[in-house]
Amino acid sequence: MKLKKLTVVLLSAAISIFMLTGCSNDTGSSNTKKDLVYSKSQGPYSELFEQGIKPILEKKGYKITGKDMSDLLQADIALNEGEVDFNVEQHTAYMENFNEKQNGHLSAITPIPTVPAGIYPGSKNTLDQIADGDRIAVPNDASNTARAYALLQKAGWIKLDPGKDLSTVTQQDIIDNPHNLQFTEMKSLNIPAVRSDFAYIVITGSIIYNAKIDPSTALLKEDILPHLLLQVVVNEKNKDSRWAKDIAAAYHSDEFKQYINTHNNGLWFVPQE
Repeated sequence: MKLKKLTVVLLSAAISIFMLTGCSNDTGSSNTKKDLVYSKSQGPYSELFEQGIKPILEKKGYKITGKDMSDLLQADIALNEGEVDFNVEQHTAYMENFNEKQNGHLSAITPIPTVPAGIYPGSKNTLDQIADGDRIAVPNDASNTARAYALLQKAGWIKLDPGKDLSTVTQQDIIDNPHNLQFTEMKSLNIPAVRSDFAYIVITGSIIYNAKIDPSTALLKEDILPHLLLQVVVNEKNKDSRWAKDIAAAYHSDEFKQYINTHNNGLWFVPQE
């Protein structure tokens, strides 16, 4: 009987040690893993990451793999479900909308360089050519529609309801439109192809880049509000992981600052430290 009790005690102890060791290893591997996958898109943000940040992380021993995504919604679903570890394509406003609408659990860990939205020439080449009844194309997705109208207010062409949050304004919030401007809200990707049909167009960063529009031709650029700064985004369960902190640190490193200083042709707005 004593031998049997001793065997049971030893077996129980062995199981406990195994479980504790297993749990410890799982936590450690999650926190210190070196193989990372990110959502990759055709645009300036993935390219900036691959050219300016990826080499810094590789020097720290990370292996970085990009997984192509057709759009940002697909990228966020993949991130939320754990298929990828992070993405570098969205601002806080988009992320918070995803979390609300899709029951997401995403978390922003650091702001990163952002391409401002701008008013660009359509059939007219200067802001002072604005005339009564001019047609202006603006993006039709909620957060970018709001930033377009905020930018048009900055130009002095419209006045928005001061009681409304600039991050959520719509065409219905325009309280003064002295030139009786006509706004066509449409898919951002389609705007550059029809720019000559409008007096002016309002387009955002990735569209400017993918359409190969020279950013220096912007007639006016937005003042980027904090919620529109691009972010490194992770699943909230990983926000305090070692690898997440290393990604954030890479964007704030002297090596990256030197890279962005020598590769910024006016495209990038770089957040203050």
